[in-house]
Amino acid sequence: MRRLWLIFAQVTTVALAVLFAVRMIAPQWLARPHEESRLMLQIPSARTPAPTAAPGSYSAAALKAMPAVVSVTTTRARSPRGGSPLERFFGGPDPSQPTVGLGSGVIVSPNGYVLTNNHVIEGAEEIEVKLADGREAAAKVVGRDPDTDLAVLKIGLPNLPTLAFGDDTKAHVGDVVLAIGYPFGVGQTVTQGIISALGRTQLGINTFENFIQTDAAINPGNSGGALVDVYGNLLGVNTAIFSRSGGSLGIGFAVPASTARNVLQQLIATGHVVRGWIGVEPQDVTLQMAQALNLPEAEGVIVTAVLRNGPADLAGIRPGDVVMDVAGQPVRNTGQLLNVVAALKPGSDTTLRVLRKGREQNLGVKVGTRPQLPAPANPSDDDQP
Repeated sequence: MRRLWLIFAQVTTVALAVLFAVRMIAPQWLARPHEESRLMLQIPSARTPAPTAAPGSYSAAALKAMPAVVSVTTTRARSPRGGSPLERFFGGPDPSQPTVGLGSGVIVSPNGYVLTNNHVIEGAEEIEVKLADGREAAAKVVGRDPDTDLAVLKIGLPNLPTLAFGDDTKAHVGDVVLAIGYPFGVGQTVTQGIISALGRTQLGINTFENFIQTDAAINPGNSGGALVDVYGNLLGVNTAIFSRSGGSLGIGFAVPASTARNVLQQLIATGHVVRGWIGVEPQDVTLQMAQALNLPEAEGVIVTAVLRNGPADLAGIRPGDVVMDVAGQPVRNTGQLLNVVAALKPGSDTTLRVLRKGREQNLGVKVGTRPQLPAPANPSDDDQP
């Protein structure tokens, strides 16, 4: 009996010694599951940074705007007589096959209205819109305005992301902007730049021009996409680039948001845009004209012709009159005159300050409605306010 007690004491002593050694050397071997978790949590690790933009980053603006910028794909029928005999003989493009065009657009209403450029969808037989989330929908044309190169489409999808209009009147040269679109069909792309100039006119792109110029990279496929400010609001609709190669040279032009909103509202309401008109043929005052007319500087617009029985004719405006301002707004060139007159409400009364034979006169004019004409091949050929 005594011998058994000695054996038990020795075994207990050895077991306690082993347990003490294990606890000192590797305590995790003795931890229970919940205790193991507690031990693991005590190990320090790198903290995940909060989801805020890094200094100098515009990711917040991009993430806000990107879901509402869409890809616009158009299908146009080709002429059955297109393609030369040599092209057909050597396997050139089949003239009977439709052509596919790529552009961009901006969802501006949860009801499915999409702003894009008129030249993106002009002549299209089928239009398909693809969202950033992968959804696709056929689009129908609500209305087109070739004079500003804008168009409105409508798609029928639920829970649409939208982009809010910004205030382009508060934009300044040097402000940072982002251009979002689908260039070259590679997928949605965001580029960054600054506003290079405001109020660009007389570029020969549209009839009515008041472009925001930017150096954000804009390439083929970006047309109709969004130009947004650092808050992710729509500042303009990217429309054209100046390029000798077809690629971006850092000179892009966007239709301001204020113009786009006005066109959008009118196209949705009536299918066309109503603009003011007075019926004159304008021409910029040149240095030679300024010297001959004894003008202090070569600014203003000279009237070269007046439409008989038009608003200007009935108001007493005559060829040779130099228009200095309209409704209190100075006009320094024909582009400004076009934009100021077009913004007037048809049927309203306005005042033109003109210089006639060295004397200033104020003439009252009842604003008419600009005739609805098809888009000319060269918009500058039809620049009549």
